[in-house]
Amino acid sequence: MNLSVFSDEHFMKEALKEAQKAFDKEEVPVGAVVVCNNQIVARAHNLTETLNDVTAHAEMQAFTAAANFIGGKYLKECTLYVTLEPCVMCAGASYWAQIGKIVFGAYDDKRGYSKTGSDLLHPSTEVVSGVMQGECSSLIKRFFERKR
Repeated sequence: MNLSVFSDEHFMKEALKEAQKAFDKEEVPVGAVVVCNNQIVARAHNLTETLNDVTAHAEMQAFTAAANFIGGKYLKECTLYVTLEPCVMCAGASYWAQIGKIVFGAYDDKRGYSKTGSDLLHPSTEVVSGVMQGECSSLIKRFFERKR
């Protein structure tokens, strides 16, 4: 049995595929995947415009899908890969889900949770930032340049 371990970059590339789907739908291009035991259990992207729902961020969609997949609300053994630093709402949701680890790409200088302090996350949540930051921020920049 092959138990190869994928890198953070591997899973961030998958999150970027989700962000591209959002971009193609005229949504702010943020994508997320949730990984448990080296397996993607949820994929999501922003759907705030599509659903007319301010809470339909990629992370929120991914948490719901992951909890449904694993059959429980706590994601202690899971990692969230997201292309943009979570906002305060998504950081709070990660607290309640008790996500084991968050890996994000680009920093959100305006609305990222770290602007208010990292105590928004569960104390046991590990954070890795800046994974594929260039690729993640480039997609967001292109999106907003097109909007102007």
